[in-house]
Amino acid sequence: MEKIAVIGLGTMGGMLVRGLLNAGVVSSSHLFPTTRTERNTLELGERYGLQVGTDNVQAARSADIIILAVKPSKVAGVLKEEGMSGALQGKILVSIAAGVCLRDMAEILPSVKIARAMPNTPGIIGKGMTVVSPAASMSSDDMDRVLAIFSTIGRCRVLGEEHLNAVTGLSGSGPAFACVILEALADGGVMMGLPRDVAIELAAQMFLGTAELVLSSGRHPAELKDEVTTPAGCTIAGLLMLEDGKIRSTLARAIQESSRVASGLGS
Repeated sequence: MEKIAVIGLGTMGGMLVRGLLNAGVVSSSHLFPTTRTERNTLELGERYGLQVGTDNVQAARSADIIILAVKPSKVAGVLKEEGMSGALQGKILVSIAAGVCLRDMAEILPSVKIARAMPNTPGIIGKGMTVVSPAASMSSDDMDRVLAIFSTIGRCRVLGEEHLNAVTGLSGSGPAFACVILEALADGGVMMGLPRDVAIELAAQMFLGTAELVLSSGRHPAELKDEVTTPAGCTIAGLLMLEDGKIRSTLARAIQESSRVASGLGS
């Protein structure tokens, strides 16, 4: 069992800690999370019997793999902490900070094996999506160890770093966009007389089932859409309303803008 340090317990860091513990990939005695604030520490400590520290260097010394989950603007400061370079020697550092490129981290820690990863929040229930981009210093064995960790919280892919900003815009920010769409569909159900809780359940299960159908069948979404769209039916009527609202270009532009902003977060 790997010893894992998670530096930073914000939204993504806290999600990773919960996801890893829930998946059983690591025990609380082999997990070393740190935070500069009290946020999340009480819940994590009480629920998982986890000791949450504030010393990033000590956590790095105690672990085999270090996951850096701080805000992009804080990455350089953490990596330049006194003693951090020595604590990371011969170990694997995985940054999930959007926009902070491998080259910039390697300049600070030239002899450390580094990778970037972009997970997303559904990982807390084992339904996440993580894309990993390794530096040249990472061996295939190192990558297997990293993928073994992130695969426990959902699907994994390995892509070149040039794709990570788009991954951040689509997969990282995507759950927020999906929730807006889900809520809007549920609002439509409420408008037509459904109780709120029923409308949300129907919309959520529809999203879940449709996504599973796409992934398990390997079929194009347009093909599955056409199967539901009968001539002169209710589905085509609704689809035309969506097209009137330019839903395709609006959603695509949302990914484009999120990716653009992600590319500048490490500046």
